[in-house]
Amino acid sequence: MKASDLIEHISELDSFKRYGRVKKVVGLMIESQGPESSIGDVCYIHVGTKHKRKIQAEVVGFKDENVVLMPYTATHNIAPGSLVETTLKPLEIKAGQELIGKVVNSLGMPLDGSALPKGLASVPTDQAPPNPLSRPPISEPIEVGVTMIDSLLTVGTGQRVGIFAGSGVGKSTLMGMIARNTTADLNVIGLIGERGREVREFIERDLGSEGLKRSIVVVATSDQPALMRIKGASTATAIAEYFRDKGLNVMLMMDSVTRVAMAQREVGLAIGEPPTTKGYTPSVFAVLSRLLERTGTNKFGSITAFYTVLVDGDDMNEPIADTVRGILDGHFVLDRDLANKGQYPAVNVLKSISRIMNNIVDEPHRKAAERLRDLLGTYLKSEDLINIGAYKKGTSSEIDEAIGLYPDIIRFLKQETDEKVSMQESIFKLIELTGKG
Repeated sequence: MKASDLIEHISELDSFKRYGRVKKVVGLMIESQGPESSIGDVCYIHVGTKHKRKIQAEVVGFKDENVVLMPYTATHNIAPGSLVETTLKPLEIKAGQELIGKVVNSLGMPLDGSALPKGLASVPTDQAPPNPLSRPPISEPIEVGVTMIDSLLTVGTGQRVGIFAGSGVGKSTLMGMIARNTTADLNVIGLIGERGREVREFIERDLGSEGLKRSIVVVATSDQPALMRIKGASTATAIAEYFRDKGLNVMLMMDSVTRVAMAQREVGLAIGEPPTTKGYTPSVFAVLSRLLERTGTNKFGSITAFYTVLVDGDDMNEPIADTVRGILDGHFVLDRDLANKGQYPAVNVLKSISRIMNNIVDEPHRKAAERLRDLLGTYLKSEDLINIGAYKKGTSSEIDEAIGLYPDIIRFLKQETDEKVSMQESIFKLIELTGKG
């Protein structure tokens, strides 16, 4: 940088600190008179008399010329008159190669209390999605190591997929399988709104030490304020974007986007937004669209994203599920009935779709996948008649063929959680199976 440019840059710096005072605290919302700030700016609330400390908060709105703040942590010790200092900047986190293998919180700090590694770059958590015209088309499949997905629901590099499931149907297990087996360069995993007990279980049991070595895990547990849960999703996405801009193919997994929506609803209702569909505020749908559109391809690399969606009472048409399904490039439906029968992964092939698949697979693969879907659909339509013995062999050649191949199809769809199958092997098995008829 030239000396003249440096002088000009220094002259433009704002050396003044701006302060305000807390006027009112209602629940998690804090109103302060000043400081001058914008939506999204990070502020510090000075609390305590003997032991001075700062509480980080974010500007989420304005009310009657007062600034409305929401803290990243609990509101203990905040009192009327507490000093509020603005940074005039939105939240930034640190990202870099040295973060791989770490478990961090929504603010990007290691969860084990250790110091951040040196040499990391500052990254804003809230960024605009890539320009649509700068997104290269998805043209190559990405291997996830799960037979059912690689063969019947093939995912493209840079595709965004929703995993729709009720509670306890195996979505965390499926995410762990994908994280361990994928050919992506790096995994970024966001655990949003999880129970504290489940975090360590997922890292040790589902992800495993081998998976953690090539992953960065961002955790925001259910007991944390709504803003921390929202920031957890933004932080995980920002880290994935950082590595995408370095030219890597990143695998982003977020469990769950429903809890992000619930957290945004809490914030929206607290600042006075009107509730609309099922109590969700308008900002929920705007935040979801912006968050989900940030992933995918850009001119440097790609983010292949899997978002889990909790469907209330297994209702696939509830507002969040319906909105997310409309934004993403495919959806996998985990079926409770299949899980009860012991079929894992419990993905209902006939209710699931990869919108990119036909563009990235060859003709024999596509025809074999369609053939297996037809056989499975034919069997399930006649399953009740078959089970009660009302169907007579020879009535329909299609049903006869489906009955004959059904045990082989179920064996093909099942996979042990610690079993890794290459995409090439999965496709070979699929073509071999559908060619038996």
